[in-house]
Amino acid sequence: MLSNAAAFSALLHALNLTQGSYKPAPTALSLANHTSKTPSSYVVNDSPTAQILFESSKKTPPLSTSSQDECYVEPYSAPPIGKQVSPLYDPEKAIMYRYRQQQFVHEDWMTPSLLPCASGKKLSELDIASGWGSQESAKALLERHWDTFITPSDFQYLSSIGINTVRLPIGYWNLGPSFCKDTPFDDVASVYENSWPRIMRAINEAGECGIGVLVDLHGAVGSQNGQPHSGISDGAFDMFTNPQYMDKTIAVLEHLMRELVPITNVVGIQLLNEPKNLPELTDVYTRMIGSMRNVSPSTAAADPASFPLYIHDGFDLDRFDAFGANRTDFVVQDHHSYFVFTPSDQNEPASQHTGDIRGPISQAFSDASSKERRNLVIDEWSCALTPESISNEPDKDQARRDFGKGQMDVYAATTAGWSFWSYVKENCEDDLGWCFKAAVGKSLPATFFSYDNTPTNPQRVKEMSSLIANMTFPSESEILGGQATNDRSAEPSVDKDAGEAHSRRFVQVAPRTRFDAIHRRNHANDESLTPAQRSTVKGYTDGFSTCHKFACSFAKLGFIGQWVLDNMPKDLEAGTEQDYRDGFGQGLMECQKRVGAALDGVH
Repeated sequence: MLSNAAAFSALLHALNLTQGSYKPAPTALSLANHTSKTPSSYVVNDSPTAQILFESSKKTPPLSTSSQDECYVEPYSAPPIGKQVSPLYDPEKAIMYRYRQQQFVHEDWMTPSLLPCASGKKLSELDIASGWGSQESAKALLERHWDTFITPSDFQYLSSIGINTVRLPIGYWNLGPSFCKDTPFDDVASVYENSWPRIMRAINEAGECGIGVLVDLHGAVGSQNGQPHSGISDGAFDMFTNPQYMDKTIAVLEHLMRELVPITNVVGIQLLNEPKNLPELTDVYTRMIGSMRNVSPSTAAADPASFPLYIHDGFDLDRFDAFGANRTDFVVQDHHSYFVFTPSDQNEPASQHTGDIRGPISQAFSDASSKERRNLVIDEWSCALTPESISNEPDKDQARRDFGKGQMDVYAATTAGWSFWSYVKENCEDDLGWCFKAAVGKSLPATFFSYDNTPTNPQRVKEMSSLIANMTFPSESEILGGQATNDRSAEPSVDKDAGEAHSRRFVQVAPRTRFDAIHRRNHANDESLTPAQRSTVKGYTDGFSTCHKFACSFAKLGFIGQWVLDNMPKDLEAGTEQDYRDGFGQGLMECQKRVGAALDGVH
């Protein structure tokens, strides 16, 4: 097990990788002559540092064709948005969204067409809002940009291929002009007067497709890292040193809690993106979390004490798995995983990267995840490789697929979820490394469902949902490895090596049989059992039924340890808590195995 930051860094150096303190701008890897429709390597297109922290345009903004006024922006009469009203909060659905295994994409970035007439260094959101000749032009440019990127059809597409969550990066300025006062965005506050309704619109459109949203504060007041993706281009990270900026950032997070906790499909709030890993960062997170937990949401049923809060680890896996392990509330560590930003990464062959991912890096994530109840996600990764990494691979296409699939497999197996950076960008079709939409079916699989062979045909979905809903629950004697004491002759047996017939039969039981099985589960207090056995049976049946609950919507429980901690029965006999946890894990896995077998047979 890796016990500290130095140990993890030592591992990376041994693998010829490097642990960075921040994610460099991918611009450094751009190739001036990268124009091929079928690139021989994954490279980053020009100027991806223009990371617009809400939505990005697929199109070049409509500018004047006159060479005399290249920065003219056509006036834009935005369609009325109005006040966005979310559906009534549903606590049961919210639990499903927030605890399930997550397959994310980012709804964001890489739009060099917004930069030519930006001000200053032409790198950041503030440069764009301050440029283009006037605030009216910058506002028209950005509002058209927001309105033409993500549409309901995008969410429908993502849902159809198994993506169940999006990570939505925003800046504090997106909350509106009042949040820009006395900040670097004060002078351009009017540009953002219609930004927040568009964020709420995107959240609601995602919810209509069953997609959860993680709202990520990508740009904090004063900046948390000095990088252009935090909204500024002057390199300063004043949030840590300016008390006024820190207070304003916390006020932003408190506002987000009040607004978002009562929205069913919001899966969490990320406090900061890629902050500087300073000694005081853990204290900053502790203060932020405490303030956010004390917020009173507008809906009484929505509890801020149990709402998921995500923290980026500043690229220090071990420091923050210890931070998470020492907390009992729903706090999730976010680690970002890239293989292109250091000299050692750039020169390592793709196949060796894949071997590292499936070997020691997988073990490092598994160790960290185990320490903090599996409250770990890899919420930025990509298929990007440098030309040097791919150049000597005999089968370059296969090497790319292996690299992408290897990451997906490891992140899904060792953590509660992953998020690909990014969904779409300008020149998307040319970029299989950074553009998810282009990579699907090429450097990535074609679908991303929690269970393989999840049906998409409506009739198949209906049939499979019915089969799973009527799945047989195990008896007490089966759990403990004995023979059934009840008459189970009406229930078909399960042959684990069988094919379609048995896979279909085990869930096709009479309703009476299923209710009998549930009745048997309620007798785990049988005096013939030891306290450890009673807790094992209770844990197993709870694990099985929890899996069943999620499987009815073709999902898996992701945050397993947090779920157990939050739902541990109060009447367990002292000293048997670990028996309950062990039983829960066994029941969960057995149920997932049976659901998978059924899907394999019915698909």
